[in-house]
Amino acid sequence: MTKADIVNEISEKTGIEKMAVQATVEAFMKTIRNSMVEGKNVYLRGFGTFVVKRRAEKIGRNISKNTTVVIPAHYIPAFKASKTFSDRVKRNVKAAEPIQKNMD
Repeated sequence: MTKADIVNEISEKTGIEKMAVQATVEAFMKTIRNSMVEGKNVYLRGFGTFVVKRRAEKIGRNISKNTTVVIPAHYIPAFKASKTFSDRVKRNVKAAEPIQKNMD
């Protein structure tokens, strides 16, 4: 599902015009992005948490040059789904179904 799909679905379900929904979705994402850039986590009860994770310094390898490289400590954005959200996905997505990537 893409951002455009989300906008279309919300617009259809609420009756709000697509431009207003798109502006709201963009503002929501911008707020989350700005909070995380400032090092703040975002908690959405029943959905999940957008967290800033610290990656420790480590040694990497450049295979083509056969050298080691020090990868400095850094921070990355991550998402952790809530327990209720994770449980709902586990119950409703069939284990036998292959996971499909949207190639649209």
